[in-house]
Amino acid sequence: MYAIIVTGGKQYLVTEGQKLQVEKLDLEVGATLNLDCLLVSDESGESVKVGTPLVPGGQVTAKVVAQDRADKVSVIKYKRKVRYRRNVGHRQPFTEILIEKIA
Repeated sequence: MYAIIVTGGKQYLVTEGQKLQVEKLDLEVGATLNLDCLLVSDESGESVKVGTPLVPGGQVTAKVVAQDRADKVSVIKYKRKVRYRRNVGHRQPFTEILIEKIA
């Protein structure tokens, strides 16, 4: 089954057994999470339920696998002729979840 979920202001297309990195959630590793669905479909696409805005009774159960930070991104500012240079690094935190069940 396929489902479209919303978390962290973004929409994701998910299937059962998929690992997904989403915006940081304040949950511990091993905690379960229930997400509301915007759309639920079977593998062949014959049985499609579209919500307005959410599918009634449609839920995705996920498990928190890890809390981590992404790779470093360098933010460089430079102005010529005035000796101005700035180099700042940033690591965005994320939560890795495992999609267990789509109902």
